[in-house]
Amino acid sequence: MSAVLSPVSTRTLANAAWALRAQFFISGTLFATWGVHVPTVKAHYGLGERALAIAMLAAGVGAVLAVMQAGRGVGRHGPRVVTAVTGSVCCACIAGLIAFDGYAALVLLMLAYGMAASLMDVSINAEATEIERLAGRPLMSGFHGMFSLGGMAGAAVGSALPQLGVTAQQHLLGAGLVCLVVIVAGCGAMLRTDGPPAASSPLSLPRGALALIGTLAAMGLVAEGAMYDWSVLFMKQELKSDASTAALAYASFSAAMAAGRFGGDAVRARLSSTSLLRVSGVMAAGGMALALLVPQPLVALVGFALVGLGLSNVVPVLFSSAAKVPGVTAAHGIAAVSSVGYLGMMAGPPVIGVIAQSTSLTLGLSVVVLFAVVFALSAKRALP
Repeated sequence: MSAVLSPVSTRTLANAAWALRAQFFISGTLFATWGVHVPTVKAHYGLGERALAIAMLAAGVGAVLAVMQAGRGVGRHGPRVVTAVTGSVCCACIAGLIAFDGYAALVLLMLAYGMAASLMDVSINAEATEIERLAGRPLMSGFHGMFSLGGMAGAAVGSALPQLGVTAQQHLLGAGLVCLVVIVAGCGAMLRTDGPPAASSPLSLPRGALALIGTLAAMGLVAEGAMYDWSVLFMKQELKSDASTAALAYASFSAAMAAGRFGGDAVRARLSSTSLLRVSGVMAAGGMALALLVPQPLVALVGFALVGLGLSNVVPVLFSSAAKVPGVTAAHGIAAVSSVGYLGMMAGPPVIGVIAQSTSLTLGLSVVVLFAVVFALSAKRALP
């Protein structure tokens, strides 16, 4: 982080770590709530795959635009303040997801959500890097495990509530309110910064090591973004699953990713980054291929779980590496990699949507297999 941290006690550091785990959990819950309601949004606004893809692309554009200033913003105000503001905006966007009728309102909402989510992502990862440094042991995978656990919980709630007679709008409003309360409460225990921030400048296009790490992040996040945005619709539209079963697609992916991340710090101590990323790419490609080639809902859920397990430690490894590149602050390193990674996570799903509109969603999701293979083959060069 760019600002100077006051000396912190063991208890303060522990409290900050748990507060940050809550922020990662809520971030995952918000993503899952959007993912579960992609079919709801599609039906509410009467959209085809192409129009839905454009709305998703608006979120991607907002994310990339915002992350270009993320290093400066986090350095000036600190992760605590940035998380409070951007987290609140994310909650408001989720609550209003189907509160309007016009397509233009949806696009603007997604633009705002993308901007806020990307800034929040950089700020909590910068905080995670600082807590990991102060603790003197690997913690990043565990923090990201909370994101996946939040995704699993959000998807599970989204699957259960329709059976209880809760409407989509009630779910979205309730999720937005609960997440807002947790975000505000958690920010009170995050690390505080003192003194003026270090000089910083807007993010330029990453070069050298950051460019390689960012490219690898984009490859991996294409698959992750596809699971967020298309897995539920794939189950419902291609495999004819009911709404509750379709929501389990996101839950199976998130549960496997959470399990892989909670054990990820131990795995990182035993495998090199290159070996770990190679295995990740192969497992993700195999899981996605299984889901696409065997048209059975149960098999698809197993395939999505393999994708989640395969991708579980990709982002923690890459963000941790970006934060340690010499000559840049943690926030700027993470923001640089995020700027490229978000192009994959946010632009990838709309590309899949365009392919799906012209052919089928099954063929569109086959792009994930291709990118995962390329990701595995690129690991050695990007992280020698």
